[in-house]
Amino acid sequence: MNLVLFIIVLTVSFIVVRIGAIAFQLTGLEWSLAKFQALSCFTATGFTTKEAELITATPQRRRIASILIVLGHAGLVTMVATFANSLRPSKIPFLSDFLSLSLMPWINLTIITVTIYIIYKIFTNSKFARKLTDVLRKRMVKRDIIKSVSFEELAIATGGYGVSRLTVGPGNVILDKTLLDAQLRKYDINILAIVRNEETIPNPSANMKIIEGDELVCFGKLENIRKQLCLTPRG
Repeated sequence: MNLVLFIIVLTVSFIVVRIGAIAFQLTGLEWSLAKFQALSCFTATGFTTKEAELITATPQRRRIASILIVLGHAGLVTMVATFANSLRPSKIPFLSDFLSLSLMPWINLTIITVTIYIIYKIFTNSKFARKLTDVLRKRMVKRDIIKSVSFEELAIATGGYGVSRLTVGPGNVILDKTLLDAQLRKYDINILAIVRNEETIPNPSANMKIIEGDELVCFGKLENIRKQLCLTPRG
């Protein structure tokens, strides 16, 4: 029973960290940073002062971090307890008749090691991870669990210019247009990179078409970026 509980808690822990990463991303964090922050909160490790400021900056991120920290501590305590109990000699129906009681802890340890390896390989598989992320993100957005942030000013320079990141949603004025057709240059807006399906495309070509869900990292006058890229067409 302890062995089964350990495996369940371990699996749930991987899923919780993934949900936390998606939640952080919906608040405006870049995906790789969101994954790191979720893992840091859950395990209470690798949380530097500079990165902590990103989390404490908004109430939503603080709530997400708090939940991850609480669940992380609870999960760690449960896994340690179940792991320790799994290594104690105990009788298992059917197997105890064929194996020495002293061998059971070693058998359980072997099962735990193999299980950890298998679960790790499954959750780090790019195809599985992407599919799981898409499913979880759609459910979270549909149920409005986290208020999605589609626009974030990353840095502000002098004269009202700065670097911004925004997500292209349904009805956006540049949706299904190429960067050339969008004519952003005349508004003094330059697209520095496009993040699509967790892949960053730096210096995208003028013929690249913008699709729904793309994250645009752009530099220009922040007022123009808000007016031209954060509004949907009327009618």
